[in-house]
Amino acid sequence: MARNMAVSLIDHERIITTVQKAKNVKPFVEKLITLSKEPTLAHRRMAFARLRSDDAVTKLFDVLGPRFKARPGGYCRILKLSKPRLGDNGTRAILEFVERTPKEAPAEATPA
Repeated sequence: MARNMAVSLIDHERIITTVQKAKNVKPFVEKLITLSKEPTLAHRRMAFARLRSDDAVTKLFDVLGPRFKARPGGYCRILKLSKPRLGDNGTRAILEFVERTPKEAPAEATPA
């Protein structure tokens, strides 16, 4: 479960889950980001052994590692949602990275 949620968090940079699952996945992802700050082959192999996803490892080392290079720790945050989950009334939370990738603005039309 932690592996699948970590891959989803790395791909989408924000997931909605229960508070308990978010607290379980947060340290797992933060250790991977600490590995990705130093892009060596050994660290890539260790990250792949934990994630088992080529795309997630590539994004981890090419995008997230350089982004958090100067940050000493605390790469993720958990935000609790007010509405409980339907069905079992579980408390929901948003697990996201502290610094997110800005969405690209649409290209402005240049007058010709």
